This record gives sequence, C-alpha cells and structure tokens, in this order.
Amino acid sequence: MDTEAQPTERDRSSHPVGPEDTSGAPGPEGRSRSSLAGHLAGRFPGGRTTAAPLLVLLLLLALGTFVARPFQIPSGSMEPLLRAGDRVLVLKLAYRFGAGPQRGDVVVFDGTGYFGDADYIKRVAGVGGDHVVCCDMEGRIRVNGRAVDESGFLFPGESASTVPFDLVVPEGRLFVLGDHRRASSDSRDRLGSPGGGMIPVSRVIGRADWIVQPFGRATRLHRPDAYARVPAREPTAQPDAANPGEGAHG
Repeated sequence: MDTEAQPTERDRSSHPVGPEDTSGAPGPEGRSRSSLAGHLAGRFPGGRTTAAPLLVLLLLLALGTFVARPFQIPSGSMEPLLRAGDRVLVLKLAYRFGAGPQRGDVVVFDGTGYFGDADYIKRVAGVGGDHVVCCDMEGRIRVNGRAVDESGFLFPGESASTVPFDLVVPEGRLFVLGDHRRASSDSRDRLGSPGGGMIPVSRVIGRADWIVQPFGRATRLHRPDAYARVPAREPTAQPDAANPGEGAHG
C-alpha cells in the first residue's frame, strides 16, 4: 500500500490586494499607500495594528494560491533526492504559460481518482506520445528507443523496475515514477486500472524547485541530463487514447 499519500487541504482562493504606489504619492485613483492603509485601519478593531498583519496574511494566501506553496515529503519514495519530512517549494507557475512538464521534472500532482485522494510527488518518466519500455538487456528504461541512464538519481543498488512494461503515454498524460522504486507506488502499479496509471497534466499542481527544509540540505532541484538525448517522439509509436495501458505487462 502506498504510504506516501498526504491528505492535504486544497488551496482556497483569496482576493489579493491590488498593486500600490510605495512612494506615498497619489496613484491613478488619487490614493496613496498611507491613505489606503488608513482606510483599512478604520475598518478593523485595533486600527493599523490589526490591518498590517491582515495585509501580510492576504499576500501570503495569494502567493500560496497562485505562485508557490510548500509541500512536505510524506515517505521515502523519492530517495535519495528527497527524504521523508523534507519540505520542498512547489512552483505553481512553472506550467501556467504554455510549457508543460518535461521528462525528468519532479512534480506534485492531485492523485484523486488515479492514485488516491491525496497529493503525490514523483518524477516524470514519459510525456504524451512517448513510448516507454522496461527493461532492456542492461536493465534500463528506454524512452522513444533511447536508453535512459538513471544512475544520477535512482536509489543506490536498485534496478529501473522489477515490473516490466511496454506502453505509449496518451496525449495530455504523464507516466511517473519514484526514484526509490522498491518504496514507490507509481504508474507501474496502475497499468491495468482506469487511466492506465497515467496522470492527466491538468492534475499537476506544480514543479518541485527547491528543498527549503531542513536548512542544512536547502538546494535548488535541477532536471537531470539523463533525458536530454531522448528524441521527441518515436516514429512508430502512436498513442492509444482508448486503451492507454495496452501493451503493458505485469
């Protein structure tokens, strides 16, 4: 049973305060920052003492809703990169302007109806149209005919997978794996279920960009070079939207 499910309260929308002129000079509406603060202060008990923390709270809510949010790693399925208890910063804007998840990205997604009623964190091994096979004669995953060297992030001593598979990722979906394969319940375990273990891109909350806690391990997370030479598409591979798990074994 996947131990990494992390029930979370979904982000609630908020109404962020609009831009203000920090110079104190009247803005387009003829109001200065001080007049706005005074206006808000007059509406709350305690005046400015209450209004200032409220503005900060609204700003933090806006950032958490639209820009980035922290995510606590619930299990060891992404070791050695991420350990249980680590906190990562998830950039929500990473895929909001036309760019989609890429092979090698570590993403947080809503697994409701596909993995479980929780948010999960995994590495993208295949995007829409990719032909993903495991394993070749050397025990490696092949994507669009190209072997992927996962030694830079795979848990030491583990193979690419003990579960064989041969599949084409449907358009708009992702094939995701944990780095600690023996401790990860991921797309491999759901090949015969509805959706074939593939996560809709629309369910991706964002890309994990930084380890922020513990402070001694704080670092930027980079996309590994392992997928750099994988071709965009294998000419003979065609996605089968009607049966996304077709060709899978195990």
